Amino acid sequence: MTDREAPHRRVPGPARPDRSGSARRPGPGARPARRPAPRVIRLGSPRPRLRMVGLALTLVLLVFVVRLLQVQAVDASAYAAKAERNRYVVHTLAAQRGEITDRTGVALATSVDAYDITADPTLFTPEQLKVDDGPEQAAALLAPILGQDQAELARKLRPEDKKLRYVKLAGRQTPQVWKQIKDLRTALAAKAETDKSTVNVLAGVLAEPSSKRVYPNGDLAAGILGWVNAEGKGGGGIEQQLNGQLAGEDGKIRYAQSGGHQVPTVGSTETPAVPGSDIELTIDRDIQWAAQNAIAEQVKESKADRGYVIVQDTATGEILAMANSPGFDPNDLTTADATAMGNAAVQDAYEPGSTAKVMSMAAVLEENVATPATHVVVPNRLHRGDRLFRDDIDHETWYLTLNGVLAKSSNIGTILATGQLGKNQAEANRVLYEYLRKFGIGSYTGLGFPGETKGILASPDTWSTSQQYTIPFGQGVSINAMQAASVYSTIANGGVRVEPSLVRGTQGPDGVFTPAPKPEKTRVVSEKTARTLARMLESVVDDEEGTGTKARIPGYRVAGKTGTANRVDPATGKYRGYTSSFAGFAPADKPRVTVYCAIQNATKGSYFGGQICGPVYKKVMEFALKTLQVPPTGTPPAKLPVTFKP
Repeated sequence: MTDREAPHRRVPGPARPDRSGSARRPGPGARPARRPAPRVIRLGSPRPRLRMVGLALTLVLLVFVVRLLQVQAVDASAYAAKAERNRYVVHTLAAQRGEITDRTGVALATSVDAYDITADPTLFTPEQLKVDDGPEQAAALLAPILGQDQAELARKLRPEDKKLRYVKLAGRQTPQVWKQIKDLRTALAAKAETDKSTVNVLAGVLAEPSSKRVYPNGDLAAGILGWVNAEGKGGGGIEQQLNGQLAGEDGKIRYAQSGGHQVPTVGSTETPAVPGSDIELTIDRDIQWAAQNAIAEQVKESKADRGYVIVQDTATGEILAMANSPGFDPNDLTTADATAMGNAAVQDAYEPGSTAKVMSMAAVLEENVATPATHVVVPNRLHRGDRLFRDDIDHETWYLTLNGVLAKSSNIGTILATGQLGKNQAEANRVLYEYLRKFGIGSYTGLGFPGETKGILASPDTWSTSQQYTIPFGQGVSINAMQAASVYSTIANGGVRVEPSLVRGTQGPDGVFTPAPKPEKTRVVSEKTARTLARMLESVVDDEEGTGTKARIPGYRVAGKTGTANRVDPATGKYRGYTSSFAGFAPADKPRVTVYCAIQNATKGSYFGGQICGPVYKKVMEFALKTLQVPPTGTPPAKLPVTFKP
């Protein structure tokens, strides 16, 4: 079959749906289906969308406006209070207090690290802690650690001033105390995280670095050193006198805090503290120890009210020791007796008795009215003015030299000798007064020590009938122990008085040592008079007729004088008991050290100066001579006559 003859085939097309909607299968001869026209997508109107976006922005802005109104108007006070707790604060940076050392650099007073325990009262309010008794709970925990009253601590944590941000709970606490508080605070904070009923009532307790004053040698030289009070200022002694130099200059730090803690990321500004200067004293710690032990033992044995010992370098005026008994421990003032907290050696004024006779003898020798060999007839009683004068013992008429008057400590002989100082008694009084003033009586010593007394020396025109005869032998005039020691140092120094000194110099924060100003020197009597007096004072100790034999020191020539004076009771103003004393220097031929001892109101055993102060003098002088490596005397003692045959 040819192509022409082949039957005609139709290409199948898509089935048309019949009327019933079912697809019709394409059959032969069906026409191809028409392609549908492409669909056109039309965009909706943009206005609805813009309205939605505008509405959303309006709602956001409305939220901001409402929040600003709440912060700035409705809740302004609440947010201001919250901001107040997150502000900058300023704290003082305490300066390191300078050390006080002895002449060899041994520390007598120093400072160690400590903390001031503080608190922010605004962190203890009910609003902060969510409890009403936060201050009371905190006080109960802190009281046993700080050793303070619980009610007082609670009062500090709940002040009347509700805006108060700082209170000091306890000053100068040891690092161990602060560690206890920190550990307890940390434990409370940890428990509060797991137990919602627990409140960290110590969250507002803080600490500031500080320093605590300590005295390594306990009560040694406490009368000289003084103490530092709760405010960190010197409360007595050198601590008070030189507080400005010791204290330095405090610094300041300013930083941001939140919840009582520093915010480290904000930064801070700081003015560093300037440390105080170190003070070097003239005191020798070892000699001070010997003096303090000796006087404490004798005061205890004699059941006396108190006593003092002074050791002085005769040439320089430097004080090597100044000891008081009873004393106190500046490390613990809670146990201290208030009457013993001063420096009685410069603060007590008392009548010196016969140790003052050396000044009367100095005037007599310097005015050339007598010599050590001048004869003085001493009766058992001497009538002068409205009184009968006597010596400390009854005796037949003594035939003494002027040297013997001093050796036997005769009151009557001294009255007779000083009566020769003028054409009449009034003139003699004026001459003696001038010498007493030259020796420093009635004037401050030059130490500038807090509470120092200058004693009492009335003008000679006002001396009573009895005073003009008692002052020559040390009654009716008042001095302090430092003045008495200085008198004997003046004789030992060839008649030149050197102002006593306690401070050798200062060393500042830069390490530079600045010596103390040189002490003032005043000639009181000639060198000849001083040498003569030194030989006369040897008779007091060396001669068997002398009253100071208990002060002898083997190998050394000793010059000294005893004293036993009626004592004015400071409580009643009336005479009661005695002031016992001994003063002297050694070696007598080449003086190096002066020692003065006085004991007030000995009530057990002897009260004579030679008997109870002589041994103290000997102990202290022996120790000082060995410590300073003073060689023994190589010459025999002077043997001036004590008596004469009529």
